[in-house]
Amino acid sequence: MSLVELRQSSRTKAVSGGAMDRVVVRKRIDKRVLIAGGAAAVLLLLLVFWLFAPRSDSVTVAQDRLTIGAAQQGVFEDFLPVRARVTPLVTVYLDAVEGGQVQKKLVEDGAQVTQGQLLAVLSNAELQLSTLEKQAEVEQQLNNMRSQELALVNTHNSNLRDLNQAENELAKARRQFELQKALADKGFVAMKTFNDTKDDLAYQTNRLAILKHSISQNESLQRSQLQQLRLASSSLNSSMGVAQNSLGQLSIKAPVTGQLSGFDIQLGQSLQQGERVGQIDSAGGDKLQADVDEFYLGRVTVGQTATADIDGKTYRMKVSKVYPQVRNGQFQIDLLFVGPEPQSMQRGQTVQAKLTIGDSSKALMIPNGAFFNDTGGTWAFVVDKGGNSATKRTIQLGRRNSDFIEVLSGIKPGERVITSSYSGLTDKDHLTFSSGD
Repeated sequence: MSLVELRQSSRTKAVSGGAMDRVVVRKRIDKRVLIAGGAAAVLLLLLVFWLFAPRSDSVTVAQDRLTIGAAQQGVFEDFLPVRARVTPLVTVYLDAVEGGQVQKKLVEDGAQVTQGQLLAVLSNAELQLSTLEKQAEVEQQLNNMRSQELALVNTHNSNLRDLNQAENELAKARRQFELQKALADKGFVAMKTFNDTKDDLAYQTNRLAILKHSISQNESLQRSQLQQLRLASSSLNSSMGVAQNSLGQLSIKAPVTGQLSGFDIQLGQSLQQGERVGQIDSAGGDKLQADVDEFYLGRVTVGQTATADIDGKTYRMKVSKVYPQVRNGQFQIDLLFVGPEPQSMQRGQTVQAKLTIGDSSKALMIPNGAFFNDTGGTWAFVVDKGGNSATKRTIQLGRRNSDFIEVLSGIKPGERVITSSYSGLTDKDHLTFSSGD
């Protein structure tokens, strides 16, 4: 290439890059489409949350924490398990009838005592002095009454003598009158003498009548006074007996034969009137005392039978007494052995017994469990057919024992029920089971 050509090519005008660019127009999405799409997404999220979010009346629980039992037909044994304590058949309490200071203690706690045996002697100088004063006063009043009674008896005897004398004089006057009357009729006795005899007869007759009337009134009053005196004397003798008995109460004696317990008084100890000093348990006789839930108060009656297995042998018992007082949700019953008692049984020992409260019968049953305490037997969680959930259902239950509960309605044979505690689930209607991992 020549130099001229190079120069011509350098003079040629350069072309800029701007002439090669093109304007591109951007396409935008319609706002209405965006709004519709956003609303659809929100609705979709709400729908998913509604379908998969847990409901307030539903909860998920670990299945391995639940106890599930099936409803089945069987023979329901209507018994009640009870824990009974071996107690004495008869217990007699010892109280200090009169207060005082322990002067003598003749037996120790735990000893076997016989009826009337002297256990301890108390001293009470004030009681002894007041008793002696009262005894002296009573004796004085009795002596006064005896004197009055003696005076009344003497008066009665005097009246009898007067009456006897009056009757005797009347008899003499009558004989004299009859004798003179026959002679006066023949003129052998003067009329004055006969009239004097006649007046004397009338006098003696009236005198005897008046004396009898007076004695009758006096006798009536004396009988009333004697009766009152004898009643007062009897009352005073009773008062003296009470006073002497008060002194006798300072000697504490065994009222029955048995084993003495709780007798821990000490020499010189001051006991208050009525203070409990011990008890005597009957010898050779025991009973079982059991606590029963108040739910069964209306179903337990005297005469019902019970059994207990002791030393490999079954012993029969019967309910001898029902205590209706309810304490801490329980009431007590007494059970007596029918036949000989177990030889190895000791007082204070606990025995497991079965109390029969009804006849055995065929029934639909579910296992007994803690759910009953939470629902009262009015509803339960029944497992759905799939086995992955349970639904609350109203049911009606009947009798129950330690193993089973009788189903009256609401559950069909073969259906499964959650029988464990419903703690924290009582406000739920549906349960979903999880594996618990």
